[in-house]
Amino acid sequence: MRRSMGRIWERLRTVPGLGRDVGAVTAMIIAAVVAVYIMQSKMSTTWPWTDRQTIRAEFQSVAGVNPESSSKVTIAGVTVGKILDSHPTRQGTAILDIEIGGKHPIYDNARAVLRPKNPLNDMTLEINPGGPPGKPLRENGLIPLGHTERPVQADEVLQHLDERTQLAVTDLLVQSDVALVRAPEELPAGLQETDNALVKMRPVLEALQTRRERIGQLVTALAQIAGAVGKNDQRIAQLVDSTQQTLSVLANNDRDLQASLEQLPGLSNDLRQAMKSTQHLTAQLNPTLTNLGAASKNLPDTLDRFKDTVGQLGTTIDKALPVVAKAKPVVADLRPFIANVDPSLSDLLPVTNSLKQDTQTLIRYEDDIRAFVYNTSSVFGAGDSPETGIIRGHLVIPLPDGGLLPGGRDGYAPGPENGLKGEK
Repeated sequence: MRRSMGRIWERLRTVPGLGRDVGAVTAMIIAAVVAVYIMQSKMSTTWPWTDRQTIRAEFQSVAGVNPESSSKVTIAGVTVGKILDSHPTRQGTAILDIEIGGKHPIYDNARAVLRPKNPLNDMTLEINPGGPPGKPLRENGLIPLGHTERPVQADEVLQHLDERTQLAVTDLLVQSDVALVRAPEELPAGLQETDNALVKMRPVLEALQTRRERIGQLVTALAQIAGAVGKNDQRIAQLVDSTQQTLSVLANNDRDLQASLEQLPGLSNDLRQAMKSTQHLTAQLNPTLTNLGAASKNLPDTLDRFKDTVGQLGTTIDKALPVVAKAKPVVADLRPFIANVDPSLSDLLPVTNSLKQDTQTLIRYEDDIRAFVYNTSSVFGAGDSPETGIIRGHLVIPLPDGGLLPGGRDGYAPGPENGLKGEK
């Protein structure tokens, strides 16, 4: 072996250009090994001789997953495998075939989530391997649909909108792109205004926080009240018993209640008539309120004058106190006479009953009496003046049948037919 290595080395030294060629080939082989290592580390997480486990996961949709790009599979952020393939099912879902390298047990209570790893919507599969009391998945074991989640795509949000709304959102995005062209120059001022607005909104947020605390206190108080009510179950039982007794009494008085209900129709008719009468009153309320509004304009001045009057009333009361003190014995001496006032009023009652009719009779002759007074110096004068002896007129008022004045109760009316005579 040593002789062979020695001959090879001697040949490399003696043959012109052979050592250079062998060195170049050796460097190329080393570079190729390094490149294969780097590519393997980037494209796959397992080496050909590493233990592998293949499992499956069912998803509602696997948009953005490209098995040909060897999408990574991670556990707690560490790459442990790749997605091998995807295929649909009869239920309209999708199955992903996943290769896990190394000894990473996956249990039947594991959860799988698809997450985008860049703006191009390339997906990474994040697996929570689960654990006991779950059982480890066997080869080609399945993570069910209920334990998987997928990201919502932007087109899925827009596809629920109508055509006009989609166009409006598209225009909004385009205009946003145009508006953000000068963002470095104009955006700081907008952010400063936003910061000022947030500072102004701080009292509102603090008020909301106070409101939240008060609501919490209210809920706590309600809980305490509910607890106190729960402790007073004996009183509640007594209330229920009293209610039962009341209902029993009402049941025993059913006939009386029935009789009362039979009287309700008549009462309703009376109420209807009363409401009709009330309608006339309500028709007059509006003018009354108008007059009250006009009177209220003068009320402040009236109140000012009344205030002055009240101010003087205190002085008047102070001056009247000595008079009231002296009048108190006099009033005490008048008490025996007050006892005789009631019988006197009873005697005056027949006289007052005829005052209304007598007053109406006097009003009827009011113009004649006014003319008589105007044309004479006095009611008892015989002439216009003491110097003249001419009598202008003579009034005679006969009182037949005991009547007080003409036009009395017996239908007497003034006139020649009733014996009234006038002289000039």
